[in-house]
Amino acid sequence: MNILITGATSGIGKQLTLDYAAAGHHVVACGRNQQALDELRNSDSTHIAGQQLDISKADETVQALRSFTDLDIVILAAGVCEYLDIDNFDADLFARVFEVNVVGTMRCVEALLPNLKAGAKLVIVGSTARLLPFTRAEAYGGSKAAIHYITRSLQVDLAKRGIKVLHVSPGFVETPMTAQNDFEMPMQVSVGFASQAIRKGIEKNKIDITFPRMFGWFLKLASRLPQSWQVALSRRMT
Repeated sequence: MNILITGATSGIGKQLTLDYAAAGHHVVACGRNQQALDELRNSDSTHIAGQQLDISKADETVQALRSFTDLDIVILAAGVCEYLDIDNFDADLFARVFEVNVVGTMRCVEALLPNLKAGAKLVIVGSTARLLPFTRAEAYGGSKAAIHYITRSLQVDLAKRGIKVLHVSPGFVETPMTAQNDFEMPMQVSVGFASQAIRKGIEKNKIDITFPRMFGWFLKLASRLPQSWQVALSRRMT
């Protein structure tokens, strides 16, 4: 299979690239860090091709991605996280996070969608953070809530074209991004665990790939509580 992965130079995207390549698939690894891309390509030049890409740059993204015409799976895993300091409220923080997590991801869809054929799979990585009003996560959780809604709508609109749209909701995964967190991360899993869960979910065409299962189950259950209860629960977790 031919697979394109954004955010491939770190974390979940990197592990997915290595695992798919190890299984003999051809992977186009997209990321901002050219050195990391070179290291990926050198690790398996037969199966991994590198494409430097910053999805916050509109023209660069469209130009880089529109030439790929024979893709079986697209995994849009690039993303950023910034936490809000409520005493120094910064609207620009929202702009930065949404620019990558929402607008940048949709730029990738814009560039790739015209060439995706029936049977292709479009996989968009969100987060379980969208499920509860976590402290300081207004920008990150908000961006992932937006991505979840957009993905669900794409599932409706692309069904007639035979394109399967899948949404991934990871819990806490041990990555360079989460290494910056200064709070407890319950049920944290490795990137190897995350990659296996995502690849298995894609193979089974699961439109909702949530892991780890127990953590996702708890948050989904909590998200059905009255909003006042959700706020109280999140305050206790702070």
